[in-house]
Amino acid sequence: EKIQIAPCELTLYLLTFNARHSYYNTIRIVMKQFEDILERIENPLQFLSKHSFKNLSVVKNVESTMEGLIAALKAILQEDSACGDSDVLIGELYALFVRFDELHEEEKKKHITTALHLISILREVNSRTAKESRDGDARIQDLDECFETLSRPVQYIKGIGPKIAALLEKRGIVNLEDLLYCVPRRYEDRRNISSIAAAAVGSRETVIGEVIQSTERRYARRKIFEATIRDSTGTFTAKWFHGSFLYLKKEFVKGRRCFMTGEMRGQLFGKEMIHPDYEFIDDRGEDDEFMHMKRIIPVYPEMEGIHKRRFRTIMNHAVNEYSHHVPSPIPSAICRRNHFISMADALQRIHFPGEDENMELYNQHASASHKRIVFDEFFFFELGMGMKKKGYALEKGIAFDTRHTFLLDTFYSRLPFSLTGAQARVIKEIMEDMNKPYPMNRLLQGDVGSGKTVVSMAAMLIAAENGYQSVIMAPTEILAAQHYSNIKSWAEETGVKAELLTGSIQSKKHKELYDNAAGGNVDIIAGTHALIQEGLKFRKLGLVIIDEQHRFGVAQRALLREKGFIPDVLVMTATPIPRTLAMTVYGDLDISVIDEMPPGKNPIKTKVFLERDRHRVYEIIRREIGKGNQTFVVYPLVEESESLDLKDATKMSQHLQNDIFPDYTVGLIHGKMKSHEKDVIMHDFITKKIHILVATTVIEVGIDIPGASLMIVEHAERFGLSQLHQLRGRVGRGDIQSYCILITHTLSSRDAKKRLKVMEETNDGFRISEEDLLIRGPGDFMGTRQSGIPDFRVANILRDGKILNDTRKEALCLLDDDPGLQKPEHRDLKRVLLRKWGERLELAKTG
Repeated sequence: EKIQIAPCELTLYLLTFNARHSYYNTIRIVMKQFEDILERIENPLQFLSKHSFKNLSVVKNVESTMEGLIAALKAILQEDSACGDSDVLIGELYALFVRFDELHEEEKKKHITTALHLISILREVNSRTAKESRDGDARIQDLDECFETLSRPVQYIKGIGPKIAALLEKRGIVNLEDLLYCVPRRYEDRRNISSIAAAAVGSRETVIGEVIQSTERRYARRKIFEATIRDSTGTFTAKWFHGSFLYLKKEFVKGRRCFMTGEMRGQLFGKEMIHPDYEFIDDRGEDDEFMHMKRIIPVYPEMEGIHKRRFRTIMNHAVNEYSHHVPSPIPSAICRRNHFISMADALQRIHFPGEDENMELYNQHASASHKRIVFDEFFFFELGMGMKKKGYALEKGIAFDTRHTFLLDTFYSRLPFSLTGAQARVIKEIMEDMNKPYPMNRLLQGDVGSGKTVVSMAAMLIAAENGYQSVIMAPTEILAAQHYSNIKSWAEETGVKAELLTGSIQSKKHKELYDNAAGGNVDIIAGTHALIQEGLKFRKLGLVIIDEQHRFGVAQRALLREKGFIPDVLVMTATPIPRTLAMTVYGDLDISVIDEMPPGKNPIKTKVFLERDRHRVYEIIRREIGKGNQTFVVYPLVEESESLDLKDATKMSQHLQNDIFPDYTVGLIHGKMKSHEKDVIMHDFITKKIHILVATTVIEVGIDIPGASLMIVEHAERFGLSQLHQLRGRVGRGDIQSYCILITHTLSSRDAKKRLKVMEETNDGFRISEEDLLIRGPGDFMGTRQSGIPDFRVANILRDGKILNDTRKEALCLLDDDPGLQKPEHRDLKRVLLRKWGERLELAKTG
C-alpha cells in the first residue's frame, strides 16, 4: 500500500518554535522530522531486500512511494538548510527510483542496495548535525544571557582589574564585547626556532636557550638589565633599558630555559637582543602549547601602560572563556553558501591562529576568520539598512499625480537649453518615486555643473501642481541665496511662489514668511538650517530637498522631515561618492546619478605651479582679465596665523590690490563677514565690478559666476582632493575656456603630490572621489562627526569591498523573503540586529 505523508508533517518544525532556544530547537525539530521520514523510506526497502529480495516481485508502486517520501526530505532541506550536505545525497537517492518500476529485477536489487547504503550515510550526517545543534545549544544558551555577558565591564574579566580597565577605556574598550573585537593588527611567525649561531643579524629570530647569568649594570647614568642566554651553538645577551628590573631579576634565574624573540643585533663582543619577547619553558616539554612562542603570535595595537605579553594573556583568557557568547544567527544556508566557519571559531582563530594557518593571509586580513567576522559586521549593517529602507516603504506617504504636468511643461519650454539625457532619466526616476504611495528617499549625485538644480526644480513643480509645498535646504547662506536666485526666476515664469529663509533675514520678514508657510501661500522655500526652527509650520509640506547632505547631521535631517506628513525626500550632493561608501552611508536610499555634463562645456585645464613660478601665474591673471573674464584666488586662512606659515586672504588681498594689480579691482570675501557684507561683495563680482575675488573656502560650494574663468588655489597642498575639485568647479560655469592653477609651497608629503597629480590628470569627479577615499579613508572623506559612517570594528569598506557587495545581496535577498524578519526562524536574527544597529539606524519603528 502506498505510504501517504500529510503536508503538515513537512512544516511541523516551523510551527513548533521555542523562543528561548529558537535556533537550535528548530534544528533539532528538523533533524527529528528528517529521521522519521528516513525511517519510513528505509523500512520498505529493508522488507524488499530480506530473504534475497524474495518480496521484490510482489510489491507494487515502489517508484511512486519512494518519490513521495524523498520529496518530503527535499522539502525539509528547502525550508531549512540545517541538514548539512544531505541535499546531494538525497539527489542521488531520488535518481535511484526514477522509472524504477520499469527496471529488470537485477537492476532493482542494485538500486535498493545502493539506496540502503545512502540512507546509512544520511543517518550519519543527520546524527552529526543533531550533535552540533546540541553542542551549540549548550554553548550559546539564551540570547539575553549572551547580551548580558558581552556587556560585562572589562574590569571584571580575569587579569584586568580597575587599573588596567581604566587604561583600556582610553582605547574605547569598555566591555567584554569591545575586548573580543580588539583584533590583532598583524601577526608574527614564531613557529621556526633557530640556533643562536644560525640566527641572522638584522632579522627577527626566535631561539631557545638557558640563562647562564643575569645582572643589572650601569652605563654612564643609565641602568640596564642584561641576561646572557646560551644554547649548544653559542651565546647572546638580552638587554632591557626600562621596565621592572626587580621583576626581571626574579624571572631570569640561572639555569632556567626560555624562548626569546627579537631582532638579533651584532655588537663588538657578540650578538644581542634589545627588549626581546620571552616565555619560560620551566617544567613543560618543548612540544607543549605556548602562548607567546612556537606559534603564530598576534600583535595587538599598542596599549599605553599595558605590556604586550600581559595584554596577549588577557586576550587568551577572554577568547577561550567567552568567544562562544558572541551570537551570530545568520541563516545556515548563507553560511554554507559562503563556506563560513562558526563565529566562535573565527574569534578564536583571528586572535590565536592554528599552527597550520597561512600567516600571509592573516596579515592581509584575508583569512577565513577575518572573512567570517567581516561578513558578520557587514551583514547586520546591510540587514539594518535594508529594513530601514523597507520600513520607510511601508509608511503611508503622498502619491503625487505625475500625469498632469502643466507646470513642468511650462518650465521646460522656458529653459534656454534642452535637458541632457542624464537629467531626463533622473527626473523620470524621481517622478516614478513621487507617484508611489510611500515616501521617496533618493540620493541624487551629480558633479559640479551637471544640472542638479534643474532636476530639483522639476520635482518641486510636481509637488506644487499637486498642491504641496517644498523646501530646499543648503548648508550656507550663500548657497541658499543662489538656489533661491535660480528658483525664483523659474518660479515666476510658472506662476509658483518662492521665498528665501536664512538666519540673517529680519524678524519682520520672518513672521511674514512663517505666516505664508503655515497658510499655504508659498510653494517653495529655499533656506539654511533656519528651515528647521521650531516656529516654522507648513500647511502641506510634501517634498524636502537637502543639498550637500553630508554637511547636515542626522538629527537636523530628521527635524526637517518631521515638518511634513511623511514628505518625499531628495538628497543632493556635488561630492561624488564611491559606490562602496554610498552603500554604507546611503544604503537606505535609492541612488540616481547625473553622469553627463551639459553640451558645450569645455573641460577645465589644471596645472600645478611652484611658488617660484608665481610671476607666471600673475601674467595668466592679467591675460584672463584682458579677455573680460574674472579670477578667484583662494587662501586657506582668513587672517595671518602665528602658528602656521601660510599666506592669508586678508593680507594678500591688500597686497594684490596695492602692489600687483593696482589697475584692477580686488575684492575679499570670507566666512567671518556678516551676511549682508558677503551679499554686497558677491553682487559686485557677479556684475563684474570686481575683477579678482580673494576668498577662503566659503566659496567652495555652489557659487555660480559665469564670467569667472580662472581659479587660483594658494597652498594647494593643504587642501583635500574633493575640496580642490569643488573649488575648481567654481569656474567653467559658462561657455568660456576655464583654468585652475594650484600653487604649492612644498611637496614634501607623498599624499600631497598624489592629490595634485590627480587634479592635473582628470576632471572626473568620481575618479577623484575614489582617489580621495583611498588617500584619506572613509571617516575623513565624509567628515567623521556627521557623516553617518558606521563604526566597524574589523571590517574595512575599502579593503573588504567585495565582501560588502556579497553581504548586501544576501541581506536584501533575505528581506525580500521576510521584510520585517517576522518568521520564527529569523527571530534571533532580528534581536541581534536590533542590539547592534537598532538605535543607530532608528529601526525600532520599522519592527
